[in-house]
Amino acid sequence: MPALLPPPRTGAARLLDPEHLTRVENGERLHALLWRPGPGWRMVSSAVLGGGIAERAWVLNAQVAHGYRRTDPARHLAGLARAAGARGPGVGLMTAADVSAHGRARDGGAEAVATAGVSVRGWAAAPQQCATGAAPPQRTTGPAPPGTVNIVVALPVALSDAALVNAVMTATEAKVQALLDAGLDCSGTPTDAVCVAARAPRDGADVHAFAGPRSEWGARLARAVHRAVRAALPAVAHS
Repeated sequence: MPALLPPPRTGAARLLDPEHLTRVENGERLHALLWRPGPGWRMVSSAVLGGGIAERAWVLNAQVAHGYRRTDPARHLAGLARAAGARGPGVGLMTAADVSAHGRARDGGAEAVATAGVSVRGWAAAPQQCATGAAPPQRTTGPAPPGTVNIVVALPVALSDAALVNAVMTATEAKVQALLDAGLDCSGTPTDAVCVAARAPRDGADVHAFAGPRSEWGARLARAVHRAVRAALPAVAHS
């Protein structure tokens, strides 16, 4: 397994502060973002590795080669995380986009980092008919191709399980708004992924029950995601 080498870290500390990693696979230089907040975080994610709702210690967003053909993406991501020194359970996302061209934003304590490759984009509720009028072919079993729009969000407060799910909805709505505001005719790509991290509940601390776009933290999350996705789009929007 090739080593992932982080560069020296500079700049002011952030809640969501991923390391920029590089590696070489099959002669190609690839990038990754690794956020290691440590213990005390609950995350909800649609990621291929570490999806669902659970306490997680790290989030890896790894670039893979175009035409990715491995059939064990979760194992691949876990190996990359171990090679970078990540320990404990974590979340692993992948994309064919260059994650070094990520966008980031914060709003009132909510922080978001997004990577965006939108060359294969479309609408979620696409018609079921093929161009020939025939029924579409059945999807074969196996892992999905690498996701192209990945969003990671961090909130400095605790959320209930329902609010974590609500936060994923809010982040997705903000992503779609960003795509439309950028002039793209799509709601996303077929394999987008989201990870929302919130503080684990502590004795005496508030646990927020809502994260919709008109709640306190949902509104902040939405604005941060919208700006992060817009920032990630310029270099790739017309790829």
